[in-house]
Amino acid sequence: MAERDIVNAIMRYLKSVPECFCWKEHGGMYGTAGLPDIICCIKGRFVAFEVKTPSGRLTKLQEATMRKIREAKGEAFKVTSVEDVKVILDALEVPSHDDSLGIFGQEIGGG
Repeated sequence: MAERDIVNAIMRYLKSVPECFCWKEHGGMYGTAGLPDIICCIKGRFVAFEVKTPSGRLTKLQEATMRKIREAKGEAFKVTSVEDVKVILDALEVPSHDDSLGIFGQEIGGG
């Protein structure tokens, strides 16, 4: 299976996950090199997936970017299948979103 097919399958799955907003990061001259293929906000938590075929390897730049995401308290994973993603999301036990500041749904700033 080609990497793009794996990405498409993962995106289809993530779009079925409640409280998940995700997008496919497209590379190119206007993108940021090294960003994971799929970026998600799941129940208020930042999660990124670098998709590879089972024999695929991360580049040094991808490894560095994933390390920076983790240092910023986000989650970043190399995955090779929808099953990998399901296992990760189950293990994360993503908590419900908390509005302890009471600001959600309000316009911030203004003038």
